[in-house]
Amino acid sequence: MVRSMTGYGNAKGQIGGQQVSVEIRSLNSKFLELNLRLPLAYRDRELELRAEAGKQIERGKADITISIENNELSKRSTVNKEVFQAYFEELSELGREYHLSDVNLFDILLRMPAVMNSEKPEADEEQFVHLRKLISTAMEKFNAFRDQEGKVLQTDMVNRIQSIQSQMPLIAEMEQPRIDAIRARLEKNLQEIQDQTSVDRNRYEQELIYYIEKFDISEEKVRLKSHCDYFLQVLESPEANGKKLGFITQEIGREINTIGSKANDAGMQRIVVGMKDELEKVKEQLANVL
Repeated sequence: MVRSMTGYGNAKGQIGGQQVSVEIRSLNSKFLELNLRLPLAYRDRELELRAEAGKQIERGKADITISIENNELSKRSTVNKEVFQAYFEELSELGREYHLSDVNLFDILLRMPAVMNSEKPEADEEQFVHLRKLISTAMEKFNAFRDQEGKVLQTDMVNRIQSIQSQMPLIAEMEQPRIDAIRARLEKNLQEIQDQTSVDRNRYEQELIYYIEKFDISEEKVRLKSHCDYFLQVLESPEANGKKLGFITQEIGREINTIGSKANDAGMQRIVVGMKDELEKVKEQLANVL
């Protein structure tokens, strides 16, 4: 089963009389990059939530945003009268001493450290349980999105690997004519110089066999077929195998390149170019596979 690293999921609900929303987004990345934004009330649970989310997301650049809409409680603040009084007396004395009667002490005092005490909202265990349910709902939608995207990616990659496989018989058809053409060319070149020098036919045949063996691609065809079959097999496995599939494409590319280097035939090399093109598109898709 193929799952995309690109995903989106969200959920909303009431927790403690407040509207809470959870939004999860992710893009492709080689590793897990998790950015978690939490309201102040749940900040002490960050490590726990991060660990749980990381296990489900696995890989990718993900943003999880948890927000409280119209959170008036979190904005409520009070004046520390004792601190205000102390600052007021000290600044008033300085104002009289330096004749600064036109200074607006009220605005200055409100900006002084510890004058304003913001109330820190705290979430109880029951509220945290509700939050986890919301996150779970958003995560289900997020994974469903990635599964759907993965099906599209899988269909495309299957078609392209099968396209590579479909071109292998075309290469097989060209093998013997290519060898015959090489042999004929060598024979023609030999005939042109045979009148000027003597030729050991036995040695010539040995060298000819050795030369032609260098163009043999039987092993490469077997390995290429095996790697393509294995790629399709891994695609169907239930685990997330994006990295493993990437390693298999490297092996597929190695065999295709070797066939191209041994081709010595324009028609066969055109087929190899087509195979490479399909494989590059598979690699592009794999960059977004979990």
